[in-house]
Amino acid sequence: MAIKIEACSQNDLRALQEISMETFTETFQEQNTPENMQAYLESAYTLDKLQKEMKHNNSVFFFIYYNDLLAGYMKVNTDDAQSEEMDTDALEIERIYIRSGFQRKGLGKYLMDKAMEIAKDKKKQKVWLGVWEYNEQALAFYGKNGFVQTGSHSFFMGDDEQTDYIMTKIL
Repeated sequence: MAIKIEACSQNDLRALQEISMETFTETFQEQNTPENMQAYLESAYTLDKLQKEMKHNNSVFFFIYYNDLLAGYMKVNTDDAQSEEMDTDALEIERIYIRSGFQRKGLGKYLMDKAMEIAKDKKKQKVWLGVWEYNEQALAFYGKNGFVQTGSHSFFMGDDEQTDYIMTKIL
């Protein structure tokens, strides 16, 4: 078993779009209407939007490979790239998405460890993320890795207002 994590580049935009849409759909389609899913996918994962996110100096995307197959990705944000107003001592894990065929292989933990390494290198004091209140698998994973709920915010899936828990880990 070979696991490799690499930073994404502009050359990876189409692969990033594909895996974003695939993993988001796999995770959330059963709990949401097709119309709301489509509206979200068409706004969140356009090539233009992903390119802008990738060009931001304080955002980085990482692909994770399992035996040379693209298995998932992570997006981390610092400073003004964070999706919520947070102190400059924070790093946000905006996304950890693993393709369904690669789940339960510890890949999320590899990405989490990479985020912690980045946070420490950048002298951050805490790592935070938002997770849907009904995503029990993710809530359990983050809880097991030392994150605690510290707040919540609204997340719009199409026209459906949902609640994401803000979870934080102090380093």
